[in-house]
Amino acid sequence: MSTAPTVITDEPKPAALAPVSLGEAFWVWLRIAALSFGGPAGQIAVMHRILVDERRWIGEHRFLHALNYCMLLPGPEAQQLATYIGWLMHRTRGGIAAGGLFVLPGAISIMALSWIYALYGRVNVVSALFFGLKCAVLAVVLQAVVRIGQRALKNNVMRALAAAAFILIFFLGVPFPVIVLSAGLIGYCGGRSGMAAFQIGGGHAAAEGNVVADADTLLGEELPSHARPSLGQTLRQAAIWLFLWLAPVATLLLTLGGHHVFSQIATFFSAMAVVTFGGAYAVLAYVAQQAVENYHWLAPREMLDGLGMAETTPGPLIMVLQFVGFIGAYRHAGALPPLLAGTLGGLLATWVTFIPCFLWIFLGAPFIERLRGNRALSGALSAITASVVGVVLNLAIWFAIHTLFREVRPARIGPLHFDMPAFASIEPWALVIAIAAIFATLRLRLGILTVLGGASAAGVALYFAGILA
Repeated sequence: MSTAPTVITDEPKPAALAPVSLGEAFWVWLRIAALSFGGPAGQIAVMHRILVDERRWIGEHRFLHALNYCMLLPGPEAQQLATYIGWLMHRTRGGIAAGGLFVLPGAISIMALSWIYALYGRVNVVSALFFGLKCAVLAVVLQAVVRIGQRALKNNVMRALAAAAFILIFFLGVPFPVIVLSAGLIGYCGGRSGMAAFQIGGGHAAAEGNVVADADTLLGEELPSHARPSLGQTLRQAAIWLFLWLAPVATLLLTLGGHHVFSQIATFFSAMAVVTFGGAYAVLAYVAQQAVENYHWLAPREMLDGLGMAETTPGPLIMVLQFVGFIGAYRHAGALPPLLAGTLGGLLATWVTFIPCFLWIFLGAPFIERLRGNRALSGALSAITASVVGVVLNLAIWFAIHTLFREVRPARIGPLHFDMPAFASIEPWALVIAIAAIFATLRLRLGILTVLGGASAAGVALYFAGILA
């Protein structure tokens, strides 16, 4: 009787990974939250480094599969990715811990800065600091255009979608949700039909290096038991999270009426939670238009100030909506003390913005775990990402016009209508700081915090030099 030869390899087998308790995971998620600067690309890179490379909780393929789903959802994909992985690890409690901690540092920071802004924002030195900050925001948004464009615009079909999105939103005023949903439908049909142009794949680039296989991680390749949804489980999750989201909205509408600022904040940001595809940059132009021109909550430059706050604090950039809700309620406080009204308005905006994120994950993740490499979903993701490039370019131009020029006038040419700056009203020092920030960001590749800090310091220096009043 012959026996098969024993094959000896020099490659060590991966050591078995010890289970991680929810308590241990709590501190890891808190660490990720504290390091979540730099927008979604930086936040996802931090999660990838800690969860895939260092901890080996989840493999490369599964990480990207979860990310692709979150890219298709409205809302901040980085926070939803944290919620998704937390749910995979420790069910609903893990998802709440991961997603909630991801938001908490930014919410506390933005609330504190909103108080300072409301109390001291008109002090000259503080105004000078924000003058420099919002000039640098132009560079940050332009960098977002470049990064998303390099990833998404790989063929002429994607470039055409981006160009069409820009024209529709900038020159024709087509609502952002219509643009993104239309792009998703086009991509879904193109992907389902097998067109190669839509099979690009999505998501932010993961960290470079050796690929961590799913089988070599704590989660492994198996489908967890809680990812096998039943009808009862699905209905229960939907009922819980819809109640947490919509019950406060309905209560405010019934008790205060639709014209009260709290009701407006609740309904407006609830609507934004449904249509904010592509993250904060893609939706901010629409939010700014409504908050400034329709609700009169704040001025265009104050919107830039809020984005600057969100850029310099941990957490999702969409946290800028808390600042918008704070200022809106602060200025329309009614019988309440303004700071109390602002605090409640900011917390309300945060609540109705992020509660739906948990709904999307807990409702959809069990089904999405079963889908890998679905061509129709991949096509929808590719088309949405391409359209977001055009929307973010619109945002960059909107910011530039309102930052670099003191006067902006509406212009109309046939069916086209857009904001036209009065070129004689240009602010030279704003242009200088913005150009320097763009050079530092795109050519020198300095970090976001370095650029924002340098621009803020430049604004303060101009104030003490007597150049800014």
